[in-house]
Amino acid sequence: MKKNSIYDLEERTFQFAKEVRVFIKELDKTIANFEDAKQVVRSSGSIGANYIEANESLSKKDFVYRVKLSRKEAKESIYWLRLINETNKFQKTDKAEKLIQESIELKKIFSAIIEKSK
Repeated sequence: MKKNSIYDLEERTFQFAKEVRVFIKELDKTIANFEDAKQVVRSSGSIGANYIEANESLSKKDFVYRVKLSRKEAKESIYWLRLINETNKFQKTDKAEKLIQESIELKKIFSAIIEKSK
């Protein structure tokens, strides 16, 4: 059962990073959007990459450290997505808000993993 929960969160973080990339393609081509997009693409991808590394960690200390990095990147993704959402005019803000909500949920999941690992 443990392996399935690992896989599910790895897949969930992958899907999040993918959805961010699809969303970014729809933004107007402005200097601000270009810079913000680079930041959120990086942070959204780092969430899952760090979690995969956590699952391959050699010690509990390393595991917790990698999960903390995933949480940090989730927080950063929230910031950039909010900034993009509030500085663009969208026909529907559903996509941006959905991504913000998912990054908040990921942050909470990583916080819970960290607490349980103490």
